[in-house]
Amino acid sequence: MPFTLEKFFAGVSPLGPYISENTISFHYGKHHQAYIDNLNKLITGTEWEGKSLIEIITGTATAADLVGVFNNAAQVFNHDFYWQSLKPGAVLGGELLSRIEKDFGSLDNFKEELKAAGLSQFGSGWVWLVEDGGRLMITKTGNADNPLTKNQKPLLTIDVWEHAYYLDYQNRRGDYLSAVIDNLLNWDFAVANLKI
Repeated sequence: MPFTLEKFFAGVSPLGPYISENTISFHYGKHHQAYIDNLNKLITGTEWEGKSLIEIITGTATAADLVGVFNNAAQVFNHDFYWQSLKPGAVLGGELLSRIEKDFGSLDNFKEELKAAGLSQFGSGWVWLVEDGGRLMITKTGNADNPLTKNQKPLLTIDVWEHAYYLDYQNRRGDYLSAVIDNLLNWDFAVANLKI
């Protein structure tokens, strides 16, 4: 069965005023959809047809002749993960807050490190909260890469490709990152991923 666009949004964007309906229309409705369409075309009639996104990503990550398959599969995964990482009003507490305070010193330090990682990602990419070896870490990946290729468990991500923020923030990536970090991180999603 071909991959399809998950129904994360219907009608009015729940992410305003931080991410506008206009951005959602282009980013989710066009960019994300294009990765899905491209992936379906690339895998039809191949050994990858019928495999999960994770199987495709981990199976093609180092194959030079399958870069297109990897890039599109990883971008579908990354975007699915990104939309789920966003939820207004989510509350951080419990075990996850304790672990953030333990591994980063404080919630404020964590937020500063997450923003700094997003700002220092040169060009297109992603910034992630991951679990690696029992420790929470912030990592960044370029282009379509993601923590699955490094055997890390992703918990949250922020898209720092320009199409994620340019319509709303122009070249002010820092303002976009602050808006997401302070208002939209879906801590419930992170907790659910931590328990997998």
